[in-house]
Amino acid sequence: MNGDTEDLMLLHAPHLTAPHAFSTRVGGVSRGAYAGLNLDDREDDPADVAENRERLCAALGFAPAQVARLTQVHGTEVVQVQGGGVWTGDALVTTQPGVLLAIGTADCYPLLLEDPDTGVLGAAHAGWKGTLGGIAGRTVAAMTALGARPERIRAAVGPGIGAAAYPVSEGVAADFEAAGLGGAVQRRGGQPHLDLAWANRAALQAAGVRAAHIWVSGRCSTEADFYSYRRDAGRTGRMWAVIGRAAPGVGA
Repeated sequence: MNGDTEDLMLLHAPHLTAPHAFSTRVGGVSRGAYAGLNLDDREDDPADVAENRERLCAALGFAPAQVARLTQVHGTEVVQVQGGGVWTGDALVTTQPGVLLAIGTADCYPLLLEDPDTGVLGAAHAGWKGTLGGIAGRTVAAMTALGARPERIRAAVGPGIGAAAYPVSEGVAADFEAAGLGGAVQRRGGQPHLDLAWANRAALQAAGVRAAHIWVSGRCSTEADFYSYRRDAGRTGRMWAVIGRAAPGVGA
């Protein structure tokens, strides 16, 4: 893969009105195992990652200093933010223009949410633990506390590992079934597999988001266009799912 491509390849949900994107690995300067638009600087060259972040933010009319992101812990804490920075948790909500919420993934599912009437925005990181713990519903509840209405919220479920590539233990499958998310469990050759996209769609609907307001990308992170922790045996980059509103007087 070319490590310095000219054009970003960003995925967009057709029903979200706020500037947003689900990044792919296309369009960045990182090299080697991280080749492309890697947005995580824990192992990659920090200068390359900084350039990648600049490219993504600029494509949406933001600067890297406006990014609000997380040290993600596979939990269910939702953090309300008013500006750029780094917090610990697995979801972000804001009412503030000029803030770009960012979720990093490399197999887990990113969720982007907006109430277009009030401008309340949310973004969540949904791996199997967060999904089982109700991160989608907690994010909707946090947005509702800020003035959003569940029936107005529009939600997008970005690329993540598909069920065919995601075998899980019998214990994890049983936990999903016990939580009323048994529809996410698929049996393939006697082995349970997990459909986290289905589970998060179901969880969003249970939280009051209308089915017609939920978009699912249908893309699997093990495809060549994406970074995948499982496919690449733990040495890989990260995509970002981002959403924000322009500050007054600023076009995003």
